[in-house]
Amino acid sequence: MASVPHKPTTPFAPLSLAIGRSRYVVLFSVIAVLLVSISLFLQGTVLGILTIWHSWRDLMAGNLQHARLTLVFLEVVSIMLEAVVFYIVGVGLYSLFIAPMNVTVALGVETLNDLEERVISVIIAILAINFLEHFIEWQKPLATLEFGVALAVVVAALVAFQAFSHKATEDQKNHNSNAQARAQRELFNEDNEEHVIEIE
Repeated sequence: MASVPHKPTTPFAPLSLAIGRSRYVVLFSVIAVLLVSISLFLQGTVLGILTIWHSWRDLMAGNLQHARLTLVFLEVVSIMLEAVVFYIVGVGLYSLFIAPMNVTVALGVETLNDLEERVISVIIAILAINFLEHFIEWQKPLATLEFGVALAVVVAALVAFQAFSHKATEDQKNHNSNAQARAQRELFNEDNEEHVIEIE
């Protein structure tokens, strides 16, 4: 007698709909983070335009100071990178909790671990720019050396965490890729909050 395969079952969970809908509270943080990102982008743009104007004015007057100009331009780059961090967090949270978007796939942000990796990468770039600013100033060599050592320790810790997080992400994708894809499809496309359990 052939055995009848068990059908996937869904547990009775009266609060699953309400709890699933609670994910929309993330919209508040998404809006706040994106507003911060837009503000930083605008500030960086204004500062960049003003810096370019002043640099050309100083050049024409023969008072251009390259070191100071480089520091200001590096500050503009740092502001833009900070804006990028907030933007990635905003769109990443929206894609993870509300609805998937192509922009997050293009950025490689499909899981929370992916979001952490992208943010850490930009943070490392910001730290490198901060060290470069201290190096250009070069007023206190010993203080600059101490700052560089401290920065190296922080960057090493972030890189180690990033490597561990990347390995964990790959393992998760290899073991739960089908279940995760099915859960995302049911959550976003079929408006189903409950997870179907496969009984073997």
